[in-house]
Amino acid sequence: MSFRRKRGDNQHSGRTGRRRRSAVGLVAALAAAAVAFAGAPAAFAGAPAQHGAPGSPASAGSAASARQAAAQDAVPDAVPAPPSGFSTTWSDDFNGPAGTGLNTGTWRYDTGAGSGFGTGEIETMTNSTSNVYQDGSGHLVLKALHSGSDPNSGWTSGRVETQADGFGAQPGGVVRMQASIQQPDVTTANGAGYWPAFWMLGSPLRVGVPWPGSGEVDILEDINGRSSVFSTLHCGVSPGGPCNESSGIGSGEHACPGCQTGYHTYAVEVDRSTSPEQIRWYLDGTNFYTLRADQVDATTWANAVDHSYFIIFDLAIGGGFPAAFGGGPDASTVSGGSMNVDYVAVYNKPPAGQSGLGPNIARSKPTTASSTESADFPASNATDGDVTTRWSSGFSDPQWLQVDLGRSYDLTHATLTWEAAAASGYQLQTSDNGTDWRTIYTNSNSPADIQDTALSGSGRYVRVYATSRASQYGDSLYELALYGTPADGGGGDPGGGTLLSQGRPATASSSENSSFVAADAVDGNTGTRWSSGFSDPQWLQVDLGATHTLSKVVLNWETAYATAYRIQTSDDGATWTDVYSTANGTGGTQTVPITGSGRYVRVDCTARATQYGDSLWEFQVYGS
Repeated sequence: MSFRRKRGDNQHSGRTGRRRRSAVGLVAALAAAAVAFAGAPAAFAGAPAQHGAPGSPASAGSAASARQAAAQDAVPDAVPAPPSGFSTTWSDDFNGPAGTGLNTGTWRYDTGAGSGFGTGEIETMTNSTSNVYQDGSGHLVLKALHSGSDPNSGWTSGRVETQADGFGAQPGGVVRMQASIQQPDVTTANGAGYWPAFWMLGSPLRVGVPWPGSGEVDILEDINGRSSVFSTLHCGVSPGGPCNESSGIGSGEHACPGCQTGYHTYAVEVDRSTSPEQIRWYLDGTNFYTLRADQVDATTWANAVDHSYFIIFDLAIGGGFPAAFGGGPDASTVSGGSMNVDYVAVYNKPPAGQSGLGPNIARSKPTTASSTESADFPASNATDGDVTTRWSSGFSDPQWLQVDLGRSYDLTHATLTWEAAAASGYQLQTSDNGTDWRTIYTNSNSPADIQDTALSGSGRYVRVYATSRASQYGDSLYELALYGTPADGGGGDPGGGTLLSQGRPATASSSENSSFVAADAVDGNTGTRWSSGFSDPQWLQVDLGATHTLSKVVLNWETAYATAYRIQTSDDGATWTDVYSTANGTGGTQTVPITGSGRYVRVDCTARATQYGDSLWEFQVYGS
């Protein structure tokens, strides 16, 4: 297998990765598996080919469509709770309206001729909602469509990958990537050439580290409607090398009965807590293949595995892999087969001993930086608790990012999740006043994108001072997590816990205009504000991202304040519980102790003090 990169406009500054596959090395490696697997005829006893109008969504046959609809109706949309010991890092359950495309803040489309991937595939990947869409029932659909009479041309399909590439295991931890997928409802009789895949690529690829050395983990691949799953690690050099490229090191063909007609769970775990480290592949919760680090040399493994990844779904047509099992497409191959994804989730298990560290004291605290690449990558993204958002600096050295913890802490631990454009050299520094700095940790030229270290030092301000970059791009940090205890021996922030609302998604009943939007009330900047329309009632709410126990709300009103308002909480953003109300609001800065819990917190304003709207400089929610 081989690889090339394509540059294009997107939220990652034009950085993207595209693998290429080649049939070289595949036929010999897979022929034995094909012969052995042919002994399971029940899995391949497909019905005769069914044909419809080329390109029609119904072309895969009414029986297949009925089975697909039944399978979709039987599958819940909710993302499962994390396995024991894990927490949910990120997920998407594709709950957009029927016929809509994906959120391009979360996903990017890989478009263009399949020949550009170097795999021999023949489709053209598009961003059309004919090929890539949400079905309105909680599923992502990638659909392959054919037009014309030549089975080897006229195909379109879809391929998408996550914008974020910070999904990985901390040193000593475990990461699990998991999705519920229905493979295309085709058979060996009418599915020649179909090639669905759920996989991930190493984030270093996006900054120029070549494939396969940067790593590729294939979680699910199937070809030609065989009701099977292939799982593979690609690493080292190509051709040949320690990982037998371009075939890679993999499970071979593993039976997956019913995977064309129903949803099944495919997962991989990268386990850095064991010695040797492992990659484990799972089908419906059963571990069917394990690869150990000692099966290749230590450098090859570290370069391919010990970093973050981004996730890809695609449905290819034709190419070297299907050719290794008989080829396709051919005259019997149906149009309209689809790969349907119910959800995708990333779960993380922390290293042993981290469970006692307590809360991340940097989360949602005021954060500033020496520079930003653009308004899309502000400093606050590095402390918002969301591993899919990031700070990115200007493209020069040195750069810094600092967080104000609000009080002095005795620091015990730090975790930094870098984007592929990491700092290869940096210091962690503390300060009591934000001016005079002392170094408590030095990283010398280690470009690893997930870094975890014990600390010994104290201060109110903590700074990442980056002195050299691992790429030509800026220093780019998904998350800075800090742990410690108040230096004065107290608990939490003075007067009521941790600030939970800063930088979180905020919405409102209205805005006076585009200069005074809801997000301005939770941005940590007392020079910006939300202002509503000039009528009663009005509301502003913030999504904390998870349910928290709440202790207080601080409202910093502009002159146009509410005299009557309620503080409300909700677990779902629909059903609300009052935890405080007043008809005698005085404006200014009001601190309201509250008792309750919720993911969403709302200030519901029912009467104004002026003829203008309700206007808040800052709306702050505290808790644990």
